[in-house]
Amino acid sequence: MLKQRVITAVILAVAFLFALFVFPSSLWALLVTLVVMQGTWEWARLTQMSRGGAVAYMAVTLILFLAVLMMHFVLHPHLKNQVQISVYVVATAFWLVFVPAWFKYGWNIRKHWLLAMLGWVLLIPTGMAMLGLREISPQPWWLLGVMGLVWVADISAYFTGRLFGKHKLAPRISPGKTWEGVAGAMLGALVYVFWVMSVGEMSQQYVLILFAIVGVALSVIGDLFESAIKRLAGVKDSGTLLPGHGGLLDRIDALTSTLPVAALAMILLKLA
Repeated sequence: MLKQRVITAVILAVAFLFALFVFPSSLWALLVTLVVMQGTWEWARLTQMSRGGAVAYMAVTLILFLAVLMMHFVLHPHLKNQVQISVYVVATAFWLVFVPAWFKYGWNIRKHWLLAMLGWVLLIPTGMAMLGLREISPQPWWLLGVMGLVWVADISAYFTGRLFGKHKLAPRISPGKTWEGVAGAMLGALVYVFWVMSVGEMSQQYVLILFAIVGVALSVIGDLFESAIKRLAGVKDSGTLLPGHGGLLDRIDALTSTLPVAALAMILLKLA
């Protein structure tokens, strides 16, 4: 299983880096749209929509995301920033307020209309952030940097948890995750950020260190949220698209909680 996971991860990493640095904006937008739509299909499966309901949900999601693309390429930068800030604030509140409160109080979220809206809060801001963060600098280093932080934290948590994990993080949601894994993720993220600062000319370095800490917390929340939804659905993986990894949502769960917050932080810092 580990060998299959590694092979799939390497292929995905090479394909992603090629697309990130070589694709023009139009092809990148198409790729992001495909990511959002695949995530939507898997979310519909997790929330146990009927086939007809899933098709309708995907159609509405596509319309919403086409509106996002139109905004991204057509709107005046100032107005586009205002719209993006509004969407990212909603996403940030969702991850930092709603999801932790749901973990604590166990609200009933099984209503179809609510689950549909939660899927949009997960996927549409993530797609927007994948578009926006790529264009912050002449090369898409900021998007790669944020995603790299999540990947390093995830890998560090996986191996630290396997080697030293004893104290369960959330046994009712995801029995395999441990506090030792979280500590490993935090350490790995900080090492990564200090390495980034050492090879690049970074201003406001304290902001990067702070974001590394917040980013790890967000990635854990995103991971746990998808695990909780899968547990409600009674499935192990969100899909079978990626051999050894499950579905696309299984790979981007931590990104859905980190990318919109990172994009919001970048816009606010740029405007400050």
